[in-house]
Amino acid sequence: MKILYHHRIASKDGQYVHIEEMINSLRKIGHEVVVVEPAQLTKKDFGKSSGAVQSLRSFLPGFIHELIEFSYCFFDLFKLVISILKNKPDCIYERYNLFFISGILAKKLFKLPLVLEVNAPLFFERQKNHGIQLRFLAKWSERLVWRQADYVLPVTHVLAEMVLAETGNSERCLVIPNGINQTKFSGFNSGKNIRDDLGLNDKLILGFVGFVRTWHRLDRVLLSISENLDKNWHLLLIGDGPAMQELQQQSERLGINDRVSFIGVVDRHKVADYVNAFDIALQPDVVEYASPLKLFEYMVLGKAILAPNRKNILEILIDNENALLFNPEEEVSFARQLERLCSSKELRGSLGSMARKTITDKNLFWDENAKKVQGVFMELLSKQ
Repeated sequence: MKILYHHRIASKDGQYVHIEEMINSLRKIGHEVVVVEPAQLTKKDFGKSSGAVQSLRSFLPGFIHELIEFSYCFFDLFKLVISILKNKPDCIYERYNLFFISGILAKKLFKLPLVLEVNAPLFFERQKNHGIQLRFLAKWSERLVWRQADYVLPVTHVLAEMVLAETGNSERCLVIPNGINQTKFSGFNSGKNIRDDLGLNDKLILGFVGFVRTWHRLDRVLLSISENLDKNWHLLLIGDGPAMQELQQQSERLGINDRVSFIGVVDRHKVADYVNAFDIALQPDVVEYASPLKLFEYMVLGKAILAPNRKNILEILIDNENALLFNPEEEVSFARQLERLCSSKELRGSLGSMARKTITDKNLFWDENAKKVQGVFMELLSKQ
């Protein structure tokens, strides 16, 4: 098939990893993929976002920014029309975004099947975290895209329930969680090179990778370290984000700067090296509908994982089998489970081994995801 991959992601971060891996896997199994995306995205360094978008959000009133965001659809539709006329794709694969109806318009104009990947309920998420001025337009655009897509691919069953509450059509909804590239994360080692570089050979390393937001609750980790100064615990934090400054200030207040390494963003191909250095991989909290990419990277590298027992996490992890889970509503639960993991090398080893096995048992690979997408498209095309 010839697939037109359509998205509006302006940041080269974890979202882009998903996009890149899906495109590569679709091509690997024999499909031609044409991409319509924001200009210059591929030229950005990993971890970089669009300065223009950030400036608009910072300086313009919310409703004006949202109008501009919606208006972008018509420029994007022009790009889609040009690409479709030139490349004559068989179908469209789109990553959902709010105020983004151009893919649906192109689908109707050219009578092409459109499969929609949904990673978050963005109306709900943005209203909760930043607020939305044009609520009617935002909700209308989300509902329109979810309902008009020929197939919807949410990344968790929790998210699928939210989508189905709007669409009511379970027959055209398939849950496909994030995955892993087995070639990029095929091997694992002691992480000795990273430990040597950072002078952490005698430390028990608690690690986190990702875009750091307040709701990740990494403050829990810093507090636990400060309450266990007789232990050799050390936090290795890989990434950046809006909560980073607050965490650095907390670390200073608690007097544990020597027990925390804020590494910042690293090149994508170096992530596995850093994760290999972890003794314990942390997911201190997560939004209830997400499929955290870092979780699969922790698992395939055989890390002992500490994560909240939220419904979306329970779709992948089982407490005391392939991870240690805690009640995110009880601060003492996190501290107790962290202490348990830190005090038992045997437990860390068994959980890590089972986590790696889960990746294979559940076929949590991008290549497998691409095959599922292929199956969806073949079903849709056979009905035309």
